[in-house]
Amino acid sequence: MQTKKNSLWGQVFARLKKNRMAMMGLCILLGLLLTALLADVIAPFPFDEQDLFATLEGPSKTHWFGTDEFGRDILSRIIHGSRISLQVGFVAVGFSVVAGGFIGAVAGYYGGRTDNILMRLMDILLSIPQLLLAISVAASLGPGLLNLMLAVGIAAIPQYARLVRASVLSIRDQEYVEAAVSVGSSDLRIIFRHILPNCMAPIIVQATLGVAFAILIAAGLSFIGLGLEPPTPEWGAMLSGGREFIRDYPYMTIFPGLAIMITILGLNFLGDGLRDALDPKLRN
Repeated sequence: MQTKKNSLWGQVFARLKKNRMAMMGLCILLGLLLTALLADVIAPFPFDEQDLFATLEGPSKTHWFGTDEFGRDILSRIIHGSRISLQVGFVAVGFSVVAGGFIGAVAGYYGGRTDNILMRLMDILLSIPQLLLAISVAASLGPGLLNLMLAVGIAAIPQYARLVRASVLSIRDQEYVEAAVSVGSSDLRIIFRHILPNCMAPIIVQATLGVAFAILIAAGLSFIGLGLEPPTPEWGAMLSGGREFIRDYPYMTIFPGLAIMITILGLNFLGDGLRDALDPKLRN
């Protein structure tokens, strides 16, 4: 069984390697992860170091991306900001996958009244645009890294709940599930041991795309003052701080904006590639 699983994921990775855009996205993601891990080493200056004699300097050999109104190196702040953006993206999506996955698994496995109650609650949350829901939660909790991750994660729960429910409904009547029931396995064991592992393909794809959207929402919340506040080097907060100088010093918004764009583009490329690689119609 283990060999079969390994060969299956080996085939998926082999198909993924043939997709140039997906491999480009994977390289971008790995580059961002390395940048975040080695931020203290590769950043040319501390992200909060101020030089009042070098305020609002354009890109140069000393400051590749220029400096802001406090003389802080923008490149160093973008490098350190990658830690926060990736942390928010992965933690928020991880929270929404766990919470939404559990709700969807319970609703799909038990069905009936339990399914109706849980899914109507998810429908209510889905009726609210995800960004507006995140704004509402963030405004209630207040600014801060933990609150930002909770706001982004809570807003995405309904999507994963419906995705997992649909997968569970197609799996719960399979023979191996009936065999587990016949030998007296508990419901939780059946859900977590036999059902959810077979729902991982669509969850992985949605989670990869969800990280990109979570980073975008987090940047948006910080931009309007509901996420992380200065002097924390968060990309959305850097965009917000640079909008006052956008006419005379456009580099203050161009470079953080490019960081957000490249990150989201890479994750979308990877997510699309994973979706194609995991598509059962493409398996030999």
